[in-house]
Amino acid sequence: MIYVCIPVHDEARTVGVLLWKIRKVMRELARDYEILVLDDASADETAATLARYRRVLPLSVIRSDQRLGYARSLERLLREATKRAAYPKRDVAITLQGDFTDDPAHLATLVKTIEGGADVVAGCVAHTVPGPRPVWWARRLAPWALGGVHRRAPVSDPTSGYRAYRAIVLKKVLREEGGAPLLTTEGWAANVELLGLIAPHARRIEEAPLEPRYDLRERPTRVRALPVLRELFRLRGRPWFTPTPVV
Repeated sequence: MIYVCIPVHDEARTVGVLLWKIRKVMRELARDYEILVLDDASADETAATLARYRRVLPLSVIRSDQRLGYARSLERLLREATKRAAYPKRDVAITLQGDFTDDPAHLATLVKTIEGGADVVAGCVAHTVPGPRPVWWARRLAPWALGGVHRRAPVSDPTSGYRAYRAIVLKKVLREEGGAPLLTTEGWAANVELLGLIAPHARRIEEAPLEPRYDLRERPTRVRALPVLRELFRLRGRPWFTPTPVV
């Protein structure tokens, strides 16, 4: 089973089209799948849009009336996917954004790379890819903000949240944390933090070059370069991505 995990906040204008595109890709891929959406206290028509699509898609919606933010929403989705995974060595959780920046067309690449033996597949965006100015600056300065954490990372872009995880790896991380919150940072930094926690349990981590779609999103970017870099800077000095034996 493939669990497609999407945290959303006020994405009524794009989430329906995104879900339908996921359906198209997964039907062509011919794999069993379920879409898990966390509606993070949306104040627009997101809830109504999701309700309509629940009737025609394998879609489960988790609603939070209190704003969680990206990191807590992501963690809750991954915990839910892991709980549902009946075959954790085969089942996969894929995370992507709800604003259409992450193109569902790349789902096939992520799934097939996992099926080829990888435990984690990270979508990676080149620094030269054009985008909104705050995104461009944040991406450009992220390696500096992370320092050695970025240099040691097993992928060229540890900030990207478009990833596929084998469920058994997530299960090991959650067991190790013993019920404590996994993520202590927000935004892009949470993606780096998650990769740092997962890497010791993954026998093989691969990356897939992906190109984001800024032309399909129907709202301005919510990324602000300075807060993003401030969160990334908090991760400097973390002892991640050093060689350790896989248990």
